Amino acid sequence: MPLRRPRTLLVMSPELRPRLLDAAADRRLHEVAVVQAELVVDDFGRPGAAAAALAEAEILLTCWGAPAVDARVLAAAPRLRAVVHAAGSVKQLVTDACWDRGIAVSCAAAANSVPVAEYTVAMVLLSNKRVMQLREEYRSVRGRRHDWHLRYAHAGNYGRTVGVVGASRIGRRVIELLRPYDLELVLYDPYTSAEEAARLGVRPVGLDELCRVSDIVSLHAPELPRTRMMIDRRRLGLMRDGATLINTARGSLVDTEALTEELASGRLHAVIDVTEPEVLPAQSPLYDLPNVLLTPHVAGSLGNELHRLADSAIQEIARYAAGLPFAHPVHREDLDRTA
Repeated sequence: MPLRRPRTLLVMSPELRPRLLDAAADRRLHEVAVVQAELVVDDFGRPGAAAAALAEAEILLTCWGAPAVDARVLAAAPRLRAVVHAAGSVKQLVTDACWDRGIAVSCAAAANSVPVAEYTVAMVLLSNKRVMQLREEYRSVRGRRHDWHLRYAHAGNYGRTVGVVGASRIGRRVIELLRPYDLELVLYDPYTSAEEAARLGVRPVGLDELCRVSDIVSLHAPELPRTRMMIDRRRLGLMRDGATLINTARGSLVDTEALTEELASGRLHAVIDVTEPEVLPAQSPLYDLPNVLLTPHVAGSLGNELHRLADSAIQEIARYAAGLPFAHPVHREDLDRTA
């Protein structure tokens, strides 16, 4: 039990609360913080209990659906000292007013990187094995023998090259998980030195070279003005015939129109978990192309994986209550190169 239990306000979509905090997590949260369990705020403008709780709150425990903490909110929260975000990016949540006031910020990006990396590694291995195409063809020839070894003589993971774009938390975890396999790993990241790349066990290359030499191009860069459409029509054209693009980062990193044309031609394959727009129009060919696996932004925490986010946030509140620094702090100066 910490020496004190800071008053903590839950700020998120109300329907998310029971999925994020199961009974066990709820008990752990109450052990380290004073929480009105029945009160979940998704609009700081509401009067009554929400306004009263905000005025007393020392910590905001936030997640998806939380409104921005701006100057108006801070004026109504004189005791606020920290925001603990039980999710990844805080860019839409923590405003300049928070940084100016010295609010401490933590996020669960490290916890959320685990399922994204696991999803990515699974897709790398299945894509090189051509599992999606095999499934379609096996269905079409059902009941008949077929020489799959002849048909897929060039499939498999042995000696393949995987290009990782971005040595982010997720990118680094993908590298770590792929290292035991018989793969060559190449990395593009302008902030990673050759010495650090060597420690990671990857070969540093330029982005154009990565696109040219990789059997799999996996995107893990943040969404920034300079990364918008970094995989454009020209770079898609550099990718070798039959290569696979995996995007679990942000849809804005890719020229969707150019990618759709390449995929419709059958020259490339893709695993796409994020798109621009976030939900593609119903007429998009990407829903139906046999060389595309399209998922609805679920590579990150889903189902019981939300409990990992809750555990991370509760541990951070416990550290705060014990007078310790956050294990996963977010710093203002890092936001120009992180998600």
